[in-house]
Amino acid sequence: MVNTIWIIKRPADFPEADMLEENDMLILIQDAVLRVPYFDNWLAIEEDVKARNIKLPEDKLVSYEDVIDIIEKADKVIVW
Repeated sequence: MVNTIWIIKRPADFPEADMLEENDMLILIQDAVLRVPYFDNWLAIEEDVKARNIKLPEDKLVSYEDVIDIIEKADKVIVW
């Protein structure tokens, strides 16, 4: 289960480590996919990764539809 989903849009907008809890998840969208997080629990939008022609691990890529499912199961969502 995910406590808080952090949806990150820009590489400079990553939350500080002390703001994150163990069961939080970062979801990288738009230009945020250009920066790989230091936090282990993250996913990136495959469409945005492909649009920027970068390579990220396949197991970290999700669609916008997948994100909707994840959001529905989360306790809280923060768009950063």
